[in-house]
Amino acid sequence: MRLIGFFLLFATAMQAQNFELRVEAKTLVPGKKIYLEYINELGKIVKVDSASPSALRKVAFKGKVKDQGAFYLLNFFDTPKPQKVLVILEGGETIDIVADGVNDENGKSAFTMKGDYPNVKYMLELMAISKEMEIKVRKWNQEIQVDQKQEKRIQAEFTQAQAASTAKIKALIPQMGSHLVALWATNFLPAEKEMASLLEIADRLGKARPTHPQVQQFVNNLQRLQGVNEGAMAPEINLATPEGPTLALSSLRGKYVLIDFWASWCGPCRRENPNVVKTYAAYKDRGFEIYGVSLDQNREAWLKAIETDKLVWKHVSDLQYWSSAGAQAYQVNSIPQTFLVNREGRIIAKGLRGAALDQYLAQLFEIK
Repeated sequence: MRLIGFFLLFATAMQAQNFELRVEAKTLVPGKKIYLEYINELGKIVKVDSASPSALRKVAFKGKVKDQGAFYLLNFFDTPKPQKVLVILEGGETIDIVADGVNDENGKSAFTMKGDYPNVKYMLELMAISKEMEIKVRKWNQEIQVDQKQEKRIQAEFTQAQAASTAKIKALIPQMGSHLVALWATNFLPAEKEMASLLEIADRLGKARPTHPQVQQFVNNLQRLQGVNEGAMAPEINLATPEGPTLALSSLRGKYVLIDFWASWCGPCRRENPNVVKTYAAYKDRGFEIYGVSLDQNREAWLKAIETDKLVWKHVSDLQYWSSAGAQAYQVNSIPQTFLVNREGRIIAKGLRGAALDQYLAQLFEIK
């Protein structure tokens, strides 16, 4: 009886590690497969399986989850710009996914996902909150292109909507428990304002999943991020300028410096640049400098954006995308992102943009 009990427990444990994804693509790409990809703790994507759709446009992926739970992507047909769908698996799931299969002319695509599992439920709720905000931002961008006099009103509405969106996300997080969707939810919480919530998630996941590689990476990153909190000395950055020689952040001591993380391919960054140009013009003669750190990979695109947007301040980049040494030092995982450093090289504010940045600088330089 003991042996039977043992084998029953073993079989149950093995079954809990299994998963099945039942996938349908509304549109097919002739001769192309659908791929299942695994995202490791460093963000590297590795193909782990592939299948050709049946005549009914369907495939199925079965396997055992990695690392007692992991993040996967369904890559539809591996085209230059494929539709990809995130799936969070912990074992024991059978999930049905119906996707467009290809992106439209605007690079958009949709999918549905069905499965009574916490990771599915909360991932879809987070995506709905994000989509709601995205629609509002698109509307505001259209408005401001028509009438720039609406900028202050739109900025106020954006700030209010962003706060409401963050509040909705924070209300969901306690319900997620120690499921991996809680780790994914941290992407929606700006570290400069929500450090307490991030630390709470790190503590909960760290206790529940102490050996999980992605949880360990998150906890370690958060510990490093606390080193770039307000009041900390700004970590050194010393990268190449457009002219070639390197420029160290520390060489700007004696001025208030805004470290601006951006990229030519970042839409929100480019839309924010006109505001930054106005701010720089207003304060550059008062001891204010901007140290732009680009996460570009393409040198020509970086230089063209600087010229097109008329960004006349200091610029550096190692053209290493998210692996940029500057981004790593400041734990930047979304852009635009800013850090304001005082004359002694200490961080005094984070995440300032638009009207908030202008207001802060006006108080700093005592302008009435």
